[in-house]
Amino acid sequence: MGSGSWLEIPPGSHFSLANIPFGIVTTPSSTEKHAAIAIGGHVLNLHEFAVRGGFSGLKEFTAAHSAIFSQSTLNDFAAAGQPFHQEVRKYLQKVLAVDTSFPEVLKNNLETQRAVLFLRDEVTVHLPMKIGGYTDFFAGKNHAYNCGCIFRDPKKALQPNYLHLPVGYNSRASSVVPSGTAIRRPLGQFLENASASRSTFGPCRRLDIELELGALLCKGNKLGQPIDVNDAEKYIFGFVLLNDWSARDIQAWEAVPLGPFNAKTFASTISPWVVLKDALEPFRAPGILNEAKLHRYLQEARQDNVHDIDLEVQLKTSEGETATVSHTNARNLVFSFAQMIAHHTVGGCPLEVGDLLGSGTISGTEPGTLGSFLESSLGGKETVRLSESIHRKFLEDGDTITIRGWSGTDSSSLVGFGDCVGTIEPALQVFE
Repeated sequence: MGSGSWLEIPPGSHFSLANIPFGIVTTPSSTEKHAAIAIGGHVLNLHEFAVRGGFSGLKEFTAAHSAIFSQSTLNDFAAAGQPFHQEVRKYLQKVLAVDTSFPEVLKNNLETQRAVLFLRDEVTVHLPMKIGGYTDFFAGKNHAYNCGCIFRDPKKALQPNYLHLPVGYNSRASSVVPSGTAIRRPLGQFLENASASRSTFGPCRRLDIELELGALLCKGNKLGQPIDVNDAEKYIFGFVLLNDWSARDIQAWEAVPLGPFNAKTFASTISPWVVLKDALEPFRAPGILNEAKLHRYLQEARQDNVHDIDLEVQLKTSEGETATVSHTNARNLVFSFAQMIAHHTVGGCPLEVGDLLGSGTISGTEPGTLGSFLESSLGGKETVRLSESIHRKFLEDGDTITIRGWSGTDSSSLVGFGDCVGTIEPALQVFE
């Protein structure tokens, strides 16, 4: 028996009964994409569950609600609103509980179990939402400071605007991919060295990771209508892990004066299971203290405005050797997602259901807690010794990066994200 559930849940599983994250899968019995939840080592197909009357114990559950789980994305479910998300999650927890008051729905119904429950290894996960817009922020103060020290006088590491607003830019939604998607090393222009007078074209030589947290939205605002910072969390559907891959050499050449372009739009990987905002409520925590006097539209009433989420990055070589790159925590943010939403819309920008907001790279202050190789290698000046045999400045072809994140210390009730994985493939052989 898994802890608290009649369904076996391995100790230490990210998908405990306390979690119930949502995603989109195809199963051995159907190639159609449908909504599902992850529970322990299993996946529960919500479309099949709904058509078999699985939600019969949920008051006011209608045919329209049932159709939500037949869609190929979670957008319609997200748009149904946080009260409905909470109701569905709590009901599923009751159905799966060892002392369930609905034993006939699934626990004692072997026929339905065979139709709706699959091992996670048997299913294919897909992008959980149709993402219309993707905005990447820069709210990890330690990362911003570390990078500033590499490129500028450490006394001026943070730009003058940094603590006064959530710095961000609009990235490319079409290249957001689910965990497991291979990442092609991008081609682009870069300078061979600081004294070069002409750029070189070819495969990126400084391919990097960015350890981030992503928020997916369940609600939008009208053009011209800002969102109040103290109402902004009502717009959040849930959270995913995010690896916003970065071509550092391409970025350095192209970013002036308008900012990142091809260096940041070739791929961004997210974990496939959306951890609902409600599931992370027990793990609220204060972020990095912002000593700046913020304008009123960014002043939050609550101080525990981020989450205590342990974050870990692992690298595996093409030979199968592994090493830990970083271990840090999502508390290392100086702006919250609510502040990001408020700032994003203060000028009147309309956000939409399914929009993705990235936190920016999350780093600690010490070696082994950094969220990018740019920081740990001091801009490529030093080789990072990850293990006796694994030494890196930046990523090599064949490297697999796995990001994991979880909240809680009780092995039986972790709220985690699973894996966010990408393997680097060689660049295409394209010549000028």
